[in-house]
Amino acid sequence: MDLEWNDNQPIYRQLRDRIVAMILDGALNEGDPLPSVRNVAAESRVNPITVMKGYQQLVDEGLVETRRGLGMFINDGARKLLLRDERERFLKDEWPRIREHIERLELTAEELLARPAAKRRTGKKET
Repeated sequence: MDLEWNDNQPIYRQLRDRIVAMILDGALNEGDPLPSVRNVAAESRVNPITVMKGYQQLVDEGLVETRRGLGMFINDGARKLLLRDERERFLKDEWPRIREHIERLELTAEELLARPAAKRRTGKKET
C-alpha cells in the first residue's frame, strides 16, 4: 500500500480509497481478509484509530464485513457495487470537467484513442 498521504482529504478517507482501488484492480477479491488494523497502522505510520475509521467506512458502505475473532473480509458483490458507484461518481463529478477540457483543446475521439494507454498502479497496461 502506498505510504504517501496528501493534505486534500483526511487520511482515513485516503485509506478507504486505497482499499477500494485494490478491490477494483483485483488485488483484493471478494472473501479476502483485509490486512489487520495493526499491520496497516505500523506500515503506514498512522494511528490504528485512523485505520479503523477508514475500515469502518467500508463496513458502512456494505463492502466489508467483520467476522468476530477473525477480522474483516471483503463482501460478496463488493466489486460489482463499487463499479456501479464509482462509474456513477465519475460520470457525475469528473467527466463534465474532463469533457469540457477536451472540447476546449479541440481534441477528437480519434486523437484520444490513438494515445497509448497509461499504466495502472498494478503495472498492467490499460485496455
